[in-house]
Amino acid sequence: LAGISLSGCTTSIGGNRDEGIGYRLKRHSEIEAIRKWRTCRDEALKLDNQARAQAEVARYLASAKLLEKCESDVGPGAASVNSEERMRAYALAIQNYLKGGDVTRARKSLEAFKEKHPNKDLYYPNGASFMATFEILLGLKDRKAVDQFATNNATGSLKDELRRTIYWKNH
Repeated sequence: LAGISLSGCTTSIGGNRDEGIGYRLKRHSEIEAIRKWRTCRDEALKLDNQARAQAEVARYLASAKLLEKCESDVGPGAASVNSEERMRAYALAIQNYLKGGDVTRARKSLEAFKEKHPNKDLYYPNGASFMATFEILLGLKDRKAVDQFATNNATGSLKDELRRTIYWKNH
């Protein structure tokens, strides 16, 4: 009787074993994709740090291109990578395109960012909005409308600089 009851347990466990292996393989693939994305991102961050340390425009552009490549290569396997982590990396790419002098590519990347992450934004430590700041910097909002600066959550230094520029153009 004990042998029969044990064989019943073995049969029911055996039916779920294939699902467990499939889940493990899928999870392993996800972890590997995440690992590849983070390795790629870390390489781009090294280029960014070198660009800041040595003030090299070409490294900013290389970092931005690599960050975009990391994002485009991420695939569905790394969909579980933290959305905000990916947003920050993509935002850094946009910033680095601007620092590297490729304003056109920065604009295109910002538009792609908006499409990929609709109604989402990142915030600087001072509370300023990434989207508002870069829309003004990239000329996507009218820089001459000083009244609008108060309602935009852009950085204070950016608003002050644009107000100063407008003042000196008019006086």
